[in-house]
Amino acid sequence: MTAYPEPFERDPARARTLGEPTEPAFEKVPTRDIKRSTVIGWVAGIVAVYDFILFGTLLPRIAATFGWSESFALLVSTLVSVGTAVALFAIGPIVDRIGRRRGMIATVSGTAIASAVTAATGGATSLVAVRSISGLSLSEQSVNATYLNELYAAAEDERVSRHRGFVFSMVQTAWPLGALAAAGFVALVSLFLDPSQWRWVFLLATVPAILVALLCRKLRESPQFLAQRGAEKQRSAPLSLIFKRAQLRNTVVLALGWLTNWMAIQTFSVLGTTVLESGKGFSSSNSLLLVVASNLVAALGYLAHGWLGDRFPRHRVIAVGWTVAAAMFTLMLLGPNNVGFVLVTYMIGLFFLLGPYATLLVFQSECYSTECRATGGAFAFAMSQPGAILGGLLLSALTGLGWGYGPAALVVGAGGCLISGLLMLASRNVAARGDTGA
Repeated sequence: MTAYPEPFERDPARARTLGEPTEPAFEKVPTRDIKRSTVIGWVAGIVAVYDFILFGTLLPRIAATFGWSESFALLVSTLVSVGTAVALFAIGPIVDRIGRRRGMIATVSGTAIASAVTAATGGATSLVAVRSISGLSLSEQSVNATYLNELYAAAEDERVSRHRGFVFSMVQTAWPLGALAAAGFVALVSLFLDPSQWRWVFLLATVPAILVALLCRKLRESPQFLAQRGAEKQRSAPLSLIFKRAQLRNTVVLALGWLTNWMAIQTFSVLGTTVLESGKGFSSSNSLLLVVASNLVAALGYLAHGWLGDRFPRHRVIAVGWTVAAAMFTLMLLGPNNVGFVLVTYMIGLFFLLGPYATLLVFQSECYSTECRATGGAFAFAMSQPGAILGGLLLSALTGLGWGYGPAALVVGAGGCLISGLLMLASRNVAARGDTGA
């Protein structure tokens, strides 16, 4: 791994000066536990993303059952995002109190509960309330990152600790695989069930979630959390710690970075087919094929950026990736409607838009000390939902003013992506060290 300058060290005297907690000593984690936890974390990620994507995939069928208009269905989806954000904000301090292992069990169990109860909803109010619980399934990604990066930092095998960014990027491929699994499962079940029987799809989705929750019981607690719990009691709540002087800068940068970049995610990933059809005039079949391929590209992007993040400062890898993505999406929107040109620019754009998230989750785990690590990661991650809502509202407002979808996507999507990349350059540099703390 290429060495790069460390701007500050975590020594007790400096930590006390900055109001930053010191890290107690912890034991090393055997390779067999690293392998088991990695596999379980990867499977848990697939199940969590599967549930999250499943709701969006089935929303048109749900709307048809309840007789909602398209605009009302979008309102329900927006309210669900608000509830999801609340769940994301809440889970971090809880995991910093109860531990990473219990946090993993809670988030995956929440996924099972959300899927099961969704099948019993009777209207908009109950659906919004229930799907807000699905914030637990989305928060699994943040808890997973906190837990696994603590294990990797404490691994007996120094190669795992040294290259934990790349190792975690393999786990992060669960996101596109989970999205593909959700789409594929809906397509398969549709062969046997009528569209109005969407409740059965959610009920069936509880089975893998329950099995994975049971698997999570086999996880060992991270040694950093055990060491912290055995040390002196923290004097401040985890939420207040992430706004202390030593960690405030990265807290603000990460929160704004997630918010602005999810405007781009909403534009080019969530609403990818809309951009390609309304913005570039593609057919629905071609657009769907491109979106499916984009998930495969995302998996490669995670691996590439995870590898790069182990060799260069992670925040710079993220910044460069998102800046390149903004340039590619700008070219796609302003360039010709040629299939080959759009395919290349869109795929490269998604590669650099989605790929840095594998590095981002590792970086924010390194930004915080053990007693507030889950809180800091969850707080930043939670800002994705306001970003998605803001991105959707701005797209609606601009198109409502008579803008074409292409120009609106250029301002909201490519603009948000560029801003997020520039913001990450303002991060406080954090070098990879054994305690994963900043």
